[in-house]
Amino acid sequence: MTGILRPEDQFHVGIVAEDFHATKDQLSRLFGFEWCAEMGGATEVNLPAGGDTVLDFRCTYSRSSAGPEDTAPRLEIIRRIPGTLWEPTAGSGIHHFGYWSDDVAGDAAELVRHGYVTEATRRGADGAPFFVFLRSAEQTGFRVELVSRAARPSLEHGWTL
Repeated sequence: MTGILRPEDQFHVGIVAEDFHATKDQLSRLFGFEWCAEMGGATEVNLPAGGDTVLDFRCTYSRSSAGPEDTAPRLEIIRRIPGTLWEPTAGSGIHHFGYWSDDVAGDAAELVRHGYVTEATRRGADGAPFFVFLRSAEQTGFRVELVSRAARPSLEHGWTL
């Protein structure tokens, strides 16, 4: 059976943290994770209910001292942004599954056809979607982030810092 998204394109699991540093410390202490330098800043996104807005989006990714290819899929710890979809979730804390996409708009449209709802979109310099967050309309579903594969080199560089 072929899925909409491919397992080999899954590259991270996102966790929104109420306390960014405590979450990183706990994951390091319990499971031995190491962390890349924090990245992010002012990020323009489109929110269906609020239109275009700029958010202070900051995160870090897990890394391995053995090299960037040894920790896939990575954990992404995101700083909480009150009043947005980037709020901590109950239970496990898993916020989303992140996938590389060669066609963010096309893959997002396919997920929408399967009942997903677009929550946020960031456009790239060319006007095409750079990343999209989608939420399952089903209670048993989960959130997906599609990220343009064009972002891979810069993220991989960030994972070495």
